[in-house]
Parts: sequence; C-alpha cells; structure tokens
Amino acid sequence: MDSSLKEHMEELGITPTQSLGQNFLTDENIANRIVNSAEIKEDETIVEIGPGLGILTERLVKVAGELIIIEKDKKLYEHLENKYTPKGVKVIHGDVLDVDLPEFDKVVSNLPFSISSPITFKLLEQDFKSAVLTYQKEYADRMVAKVGEKNYSRLSVMVSTHTDVNRLFNIPKDRFYPSPKVDATVLKLIPKEPDFDLKYPKVFEEVVRQLFSYRRKMIRNALNTGFGIEKDEKIPYQNKRVGNISPEQINEITDYLVENNVLNI
Repeated sequence: MDSSLKEHMEELGITPTQSLGQNFLTDENIANRIVNSAEIKEDETIVEIGPGLGILTERLVKVAGELIIIEKDKKLYEHLENKYTPKGVKVIHGDVLDVDLPEFDKVVSNLPFSISSPITFKLLEQDFKSAVLTYQKEYADRMVAKVGEKNYSRLSVMVSTHTDVNRLFNIPKDRFYPSPKVDATVLKLIPKEPDFDLKYPKVFEEVVRQLFSYRRKMIRNALNTGFGIEKDEKIPYQNKRVGNISPEQINEITDYLVENNVLNI
C-alpha cells in the first residue's frame, strides 16, 4: 500500500476489518479493466456493492446513467455520501443482504469476500442485464465448475442454471489492502433462462441444496438422508453420484418427485 492511501485511510479513521470482508483494491489499471468489462451505456442504472474507498465508484460515476452504491461501514458511508451525493450518486447505508435492491441494469462490484455466497444467491433472484463481480479465486472456481469436476457444487448448479458465467481475469492478492490469503478472480454473469423446462424452481433449489449436502453419496442415499425418501426404483439417475449429475438431470429428478407426490415442499 502506498503512503498516500495509508494517509487517506488514517484521515478517515478507517481500519479494514475482516468481519466486513474489507480488502480494498489498490490497482488503478485493474479498476479500469473491471469497469470497462461491464460495457456500461449512458442510460443504464448501475449498482455497486461495498464500494470501500471508491476506486470503482470514481470510474462508474463517469459512465453510468444513474449510480447506486451500498456501503455497510458507517465511516466509509459518510465519506462516500459527502463525496458522491453532490455528483448525483444515491448512497445507501446498510447491509446489502438486508436492503431491498432497487431496479438496476447492471451490478459492478469488488464484493466483500465474507458475503460472496449469500449475495450471489440474492443476485440470482434479481432481474438485471449483467454483473461484473470480483470473488476470491477459490470461490470463483466453484462458480464456473462443470459436472464431475472437483469444485462442482450447489453453487455451480444454481449459477449455471440461471446465468452464463465467464471468467475474465485474475487479480493477484498483493493488489489489495490488506492482502487476502488467495488471489481474486473477476467474473461476468449474464442472466438467462434455464436450458431446460424448470417447472418447479423452488423445489429444484431445495433438491439441489439437499443433494449437495451429501455430494459423494449416490442419489438414492442422498434423497433418503436429506428428505427421508424411501427406496423407489423409478427415481431417475438414483445410482449416480451427486457430483456427477447435471442440472438438467437434477431437474428430471425434481419433476419425478413432485409429479408422483414423493416430495411435497
């Protein structure tokens, strides 16, 4: 961290805290790459989550039609409010997991690493054009994992079902202050309709959740442990392992369980 950044943080009385997942990006060139990757049009509304000291905000305010930033840290919120409200930015103080997100076109954010999972699942429920998001590399690896791979998980299934996800580039950990334990990865998510007929989305989500709680088990055993479902020879793919089953196949299982009154959720 250069001395000017350190002095700026001292002036604001800000000390990064692990509980808030605060790892501030310090590389201006990478900040430019992130914002450019979002391909923002002048009439679009952009949401930034956890702007921190504003390295992305400074760039987003120049290209967005409307910019909304959400910051939980009170001192950072006050700093950002004073700096950006006069520039027409809407600054929200609160935990993004508790905030009702306004309508927006795109989200661009160096996400607080501590909330990567819940904020990703919250965003999957929103209606938007695209998201350019920075995650810890290990978490990003799980998001882009394919069926049968080591990192394939509930997260992989839900993300691939509802979005096209692309790995853009990695960010070395020394480009943050304080440096996290691992490198980061920038992903671009573009919402899409599922590639299969998802008739029971809430049940599908719960089936995915339960199956991947027992990732190494056979489907039949995972369903028995997770839902108490007794042996049923007609359940599709029941002799496959959970980690080797595709989202479409999980959907087939879901359809069978619902339409044959095996599962009521």
